[in-house]
Formats: sequence, C-alpha cells, structure tokens
Amino acid sequence: MNKSFEEADELINKIIDLLKEADLSDKAVIICPPAVFLELATDQAFESDIYVGAQNISMFESGAYTGEISAAMLNSMGVDFCIIGHSERRKYFNETPEEIAKKVEMALKNNVTPIFCCGEVLPDRETGRHFDIVKKQLEESLFHLNNEDFENVIIAYEPVWAIGTGVNATPVQAQEMHQYIRKLIREKFGEATAENKTILYGGSCNSKNAGDLFGNPDVDGGLIGGASLDAEEFISIVQSL
Repeated sequence: MNKSFEEADELINKIIDLLKEADLSDKAVIICPPAVFLELATDQAFESDIYVGAQNISMFESGAYTGEISAAMLNSMGVDFCIIGHSERRKYFNETPEEIAKKVEMALKNNVTPIFCCGEVLPDRETGRHFDIVKKQLEESLFHLNNEDFENVIIAYEPVWAIGTGVNATPVQAQEMHQYIRKLIREKFGEATAENKTILYGGSCNSKNAGDLFGNPDVDGGLIGGASLDAEEFISIVQSL
C-alpha cells in the first residue's frame, strides 16, 4: 500500500524504460500495484514487456460484497496474475486456508494466474516446524486442484520472518525449502509438473543478495516487496535472474 497516483505512474514508466534500456525482454516481469492503479498499469503494459497482477482477489464471483474485487473484473481489465495468500493477508485480515483455496479457484476459473504465497513465521523456523507449516499450507489451499489447474499456479515461498525485516533467508535456506516444495509437488502431481513449476523467493530480496538467491537450482525468481519501490534497485534484481 504505497505511492500516490502520480508516483505510481512515474515508477511504472521508469521500470518500463529501464527494462527496455537493459534489454531484459527475455525476463518475465510482473508488476502488482494496488488495485486503484491497475488500469494505469495495464495501459502502460499494453506496449511494453511487463505483465500486470493484482495484490488480492475476492473469493466471491459477484454480488453484494461491497469493496471486493472479483476475478472476472480483473480479467476484464487485462490483469493476468494475482497474489493470493500473502502472509500480510493471512496475518492482518485473518484469511483462512479455505478462503485462500476459494480465491485460487476463482482466479483459475477466470484465467487469472494465482501467485500462491506460503511460508513460516520465526517461531516455526526456530522450532524446526517450517517444513510442516509449508506442507500444510500447500495441502490445505492448493493440493486439491487437478493437474491441469495446478500447472497454472505460481508458488512463492516467503519466510515471514524475512519480510520487510532486512533479514533474508540464506541461499542455503532458500534452496532447502524450494527443493522441499518441489519434492512435495513431485509426489502429488508427478515429475514433469514438479520440474516445470515456477517457485519464487520473497523476503528482503535486494540487488545485493538476489544473485546468490537466484543462483540456486530450485529458485526460479523473486517476489519483490520493498525493493520494487525503487526502479533502479528493482531492475538490478531482474538482471540477477
């Protein structure tokens, strides 16, 4: 929840210009602004190499749900992606696994690709429960999908203790969890689905640590938070892919 309309306009334009200058058209870059800036972003994305995603979605299809934004609305605006189950939505808005599962289903039904977030809080990491927590999140909100639908989901691992704290997971910790997630996918959906699944890392990722994090075989990219508010910093992270 950052930026005024003018600031968002300037940031998105700058990111697009820097992407062109750096010739990064081979990288998949998704911008996920606040909902009030989505049309601004889709207009700018029309003739550029970026995609647009939303930060949240309603679990309802339509109707008397004041303030909600449906998957069909996003699709009608040319929004191709949506972050679902972010730790801040779970923490501050008490989103349950069942609600998150419904949001995933609604997105898929309307051809919006879910970017499904999972990850543990610090006490879970300190007590060695981090694998169990992530497994439970995947099983409760994703693993009910059939193979075809699951193939259209992006997964983002975000250790909650690293979000906005300046303390990122080490490359070893990131790889360990990403490898574990891919193993769970392999056991549930098969080898081909596991190997082709995009798994992103999110949590205090910046231009200084991105290269080491993305250098891991099971880390396919980043879900970038605070660092994306600075265009030059964000482009440096993209260049690390």
